[in-house]
Amino acid sequence: MGASLGTDGSGSVNVELNVVPFIDLMSCLTAFLLVTAVWSQYAQIDIKPKGIQSDLVMDQIEEEPPIVSLLLTEGEIWLGIAPVGERTQIRNVNGAYDWLSLQTALEEYREVPALAASVRRNEIEIAAEDTVVYQHVVTAMDYSIGSEFVSIGYLDPASLSVRFSE
Repeated sequence: MGASLGTDGSGSVNVELNVVPFIDLMSCLTAFLLVTAVWSQYAQIDIKPKGIQSDLVMDQIEEEPPIVSLLLTEGEIWLGIAPVGERTQIRNVNGAYDWLSLQTALEEYREVPALAASVRRNEIEIAAEDTVVYQHVVTAMDYSIGSEFVSIGYLDPASLSVRFSE
């Protein structure tokens, strides 16, 4: 692609603009965009704000349907259903979380009659103390999704619907 400037006299200048590097850059950016767009659809987790603080926004206070809450602490996993009041403590085994016991407990909670009849039967609230490693939170979310609790709300431990402190 070329252009000729000042063609009216002997001082004309021939200018060529090389667009090949721009085409290469745009093709690379297009490929990157397509790859990341597809990846972001598969890698997302649907997380919505849940808990007590979100309930304060409501104008009418209605009886809340039961919801499962999960709390990860440094030494154990707490699982409970609000407002039913059922709570389960899963202690660490040899310094590691007992994920199989968590999976069993989540599957048992799916069968609780109050939760089975609820419109929020696929929802779970997950919270973790500051000392818990992020990978453990992700693992808890994976086990929750595996137990068909697909609507995950991640929140502060103080905002859980179930109180686990003694």
